[in-house]
Amino acid sequence: MKTKSMLKTFIAAMMFTLLLMSCKKDKSYTAGPNEVVIQSSSFTPSSITVTAGTTIKWTNKDNTTHTATSNTSVFSSGNLSKDGTFSFTFTTAGTYSYHCNIHPGMTGTVVVQ
Repeated sequence: MKTKSMLKTFIAAMMFTLLLMSCKKDKSYTAGPNEVVIQSSSFTPSSITVTAGTTIKWTNKDNTTHTATSNTSVFSSGNLSKDGTFSFTFTTAGTYSYHCNIHPGMTGTVVVQ
C-alpha cells in the first residue's frame, strides 16, 4: 500500500512540475524609448533614429558578456555583463555604426538627425 501511495505522490509531483514548466513566461525584455536591448546575441532595435542631444542606453539581457563599440571609436561600452548598462549622448548628426567586440557579427546603427 505504501508503494502505491508513494507512486501516486510522485506522479502528482511530476504532473505539477510539467504544468509549471508549460506556464513559463517569456523572459524577453522590451526596449524602452531611446534604449537598445542586447538579447539573443543581437541588438534590438538594430537601427534607431534619434535627434541630436539624445542619450541612448544599451542594456545587456543575455547571460553572455557583450560590448557596444562604435566602428569609428566615438563610443565604447567596455564589457557589459548580464543586466549591465551603458549610455551615450549623441550630440552631432550622423550615422553611427557599432558592433560587439566579442561577437563581431552583432551590429547596430544609431542615426542622429
